[in-house]
Amino acid sequence: MGEVSGVVKHIVLAKFKDDIAPQEIDQFIKAYANLVNLVPPMKSFHWGKDVSAENLHQGFTHVFESTFESVEAVAEYVAHPAHVEYANSLLPKLEKVVILDYKPTIVQL
Repeated sequence: MGEVSGVVKHIVLAKFKDDIAPQEIDQFIKAYANLVNLVPPMKSFHWGKDVSAENLHQGFTHVFESTFESVEAVAEYVAHPAHVEYANSLLPKLEKVVILDYKPTIVQL
């Protein structure tokens, strides 16, 4: 097994509070996606809603995935004023959140 060099994934699992309107959630998603244009170390952004048949989501409804070139780039992103402003507006709207960073690893069979 070996890590994919030059790639770090930043994963956010989120559950919005029940009183947040779908249109407001859409605006938060668009603002998150726009961080790619504002924060140079952020290379890509993808998101989706839970569609699992296993029902093990523990209430989390949304997943957000960002790609960076290094752990240091993630730290730069976290500290960037555009991210700080966004996070300060998003976090109060979430019932719960989990954030993980990882380096993808290839399994050689």
